[in-house]
Amino acid sequence: MGDPVSEYTVRLQQQEQEIQSLSAEIEGLKNPKNLSVSSDLDKLREENARLKYRLNILTRCLQDEPTPCSMAMLNINQRLQDIFTEAIRKSCPELDDPPLTVTPNQQAKFGDYQCNSAMAMAQMLKAKGVKSNPREIAEKIVQNLPESELIQKTEIAGPGFINVHLKKTFISKLLSNLLINGVQPPPLASSKKVVVDFSSPNVAKEMHVGHLRSTIIGESVCRLFEFFGYNVLRLNHIGDWGTQFGMLIAHLQDKFPDYLMVSPPIGDLQAFYKESKKRFDSEEDFKKRAYQCVVKLQSKEPDFIKAWNLICDVSRKEFQKIYDCLDISIIERGESYYQDLMTQVVKELEDKGYMKVEEGRKIVFAPDHPVPLTVVKSDGGYTYDTSDLAAIRQRIFEEKADIIIYVIDSGQSTHMQTIFSAARMIGWYDPAVIRVQHAGFGVVLGEDKKKFKTRSGDTVRLIDLLEEGLKRSMDKLKEKERDKVLTPEELVQAQRAVAFGCVKYADLSHNRVNDYVFSFDKMLDDRGNTAAYLLYAYTRIRSIVRLANIDEAALRKAAETAEIVLDHEKEWKLGKCILRFPEILQKILDDLLFHTLCDYLYELATTFTEFYDNCYCVEKDRQTGEVVKVNMWRMLLCEATAITMAKGFDILGISPVQRM
Repeated sequence: MGDPVSEYTVRLQQQEQEIQSLSAEIEGLKNPKNLSVSSDLDKLREENARLKYRLNILTRCLQDEPTPCSMAMLNINQRLQDIFTEAIRKSCPELDDPPLTVTPNQQAKFGDYQCNSAMAMAQMLKAKGVKSNPREIAEKIVQNLPESELIQKTEIAGPGFINVHLKKTFISKLLSNLLINGVQPPPLASSKKVVVDFSSPNVAKEMHVGHLRSTIIGESVCRLFEFFGYNVLRLNHIGDWGTQFGMLIAHLQDKFPDYLMVSPPIGDLQAFYKESKKRFDSEEDFKKRAYQCVVKLQSKEPDFIKAWNLICDVSRKEFQKIYDCLDISIIERGESYYQDLMTQVVKELEDKGYMKVEEGRKIVFAPDHPVPLTVVKSDGGYTYDTSDLAAIRQRIFEEKADIIIYVIDSGQSTHMQTIFSAARMIGWYDPAVIRVQHAGFGVVLGEDKKKFKTRSGDTVRLIDLLEEGLKRSMDKLKEKERDKVLTPEELVQAQRAVAFGCVKYADLSHNRVNDYVFSFDKMLDDRGNTAAYLLYAYTRIRSIVRLANIDEAALRKAAETAEIVLDHEKEWKLGKCILRFPEILQKILDDLLFHTLCDYLYELATTFTEFYDNCYCVEKDRQTGEVVKVNMWRMLLCEATAITMAKGFDILGISPVQRM
């Protein structure tokens, strides 16, 4: 049998040629009395329309209807949306933009997914003066649904809910595909570049708990886009320039006069900063010298650049300790990088007539923002506004970014929106072409619901927080006597996985836009929606396969040859839950809310527990404890759950262990 698309394409081309020929014949007849249109013309036009329609359907089916051997995981929700979009369009062609709502069903007795568009469509028709019954609209939609490998049947319930039942055989094939190919994203239509601006501590100041959220959320944003195949540039916009470096360099010259020859042993940069700040505020001569140092640094005099680099290097080493603990990959590109670019920005703003002078300052008003951006101070210096404008311009024109994400606290929301508005006004980017987004987040609170501080009222140092996490994690593992069953190396691996995993998960499992309460007791609890619970659940799943003495080769062979049976309600529930992973990730790609992924992983772990408690994976002799039967399709469901959880952990930046 030939390729149907090719056959229809050839027939279509023949029809087009005949129609053109007949149309030319008509045009050539000058005398209307002699006009005798071929009786075949209308038939040809009708046949041509039918062929075009059929060709479109076949082409779309080949493009969209995934085959079970396709490597990428299928987004079932998206596929159902595509199917229902076509059916809705045919059912109500008079609606220009009909609503589409397809969601997983919360109750299994009503099917697997539900389309709730009929009610909203009835309201839209009513607004047009057309009386309609939502249930009748639902019936029309169902009648217009194309045949699909995905859908077993549909039912209309209540006022017009369309309940969708999926085909178990197709779901089984999708699970086999997952096991054979791993968790694979859909292919990108074209290569796109993403710039993520996150972490961004200040030189000469230690990273504190306020930097925790930007660092953790930003890392996960990068990992998510990388999973989908984007080219991601991870940028650390550190505060490494400004007037504070004048006082730091002046203090360095006094305390370590031979700094140019011998590297100064600055052990505590925070204390060094406080000392220089105290002198700056109390000693007039020191303050004058500090300002002179700033001028010389900005003039890029070699000795002052070296002093600046020495101070930055001390900070870099301290930052890296944090990044190593949290497994963060990031490229430093601080404010100093944009110094020369700021001059270009100022010139462009002046040339285009956007600059205004007010009390000696040069300012720019962005549309819909009453507070202007200060681009040049009255003393001629630049500001954060200038460097942020230079940064977004560089990312658009030099990096050629398609997506730019700023992971900065919500307190900076007005500032970021003003920068974005100004960039659009100047003509740097069109939001329909380049996505620029501020992924804001709330503050970290102590258990007293106030800003997280030490008992003395100081900001909590991030390194202290992580070391406390390591101590508590080890205490928890020893309390459970894991030190008696794990090797010393395994114990340390488990300690770090739990400590740092719990800190990350506690952050990411909360809606990022809200404040959240930091509590080691809650995050290390192995009950409920915590990393500790999920890590234990993962190691338990891994142990099932290990205890059944099934090696990787046997699992792979089973995945390629055995059918995954989904007859038991808990098997079916688990299979569907596993395959919701792509739709969860797609949603986060749009809104960058990672608590959705955390909630999904918790649901997957609890759904697995239900399955394991109700369905024997390994059957043992009650007397001897020996394995007498292995239900391989259930072992495959265990494996599918584990690899899905592992990918979820990877995106969250959490490192699971095989034994805990």
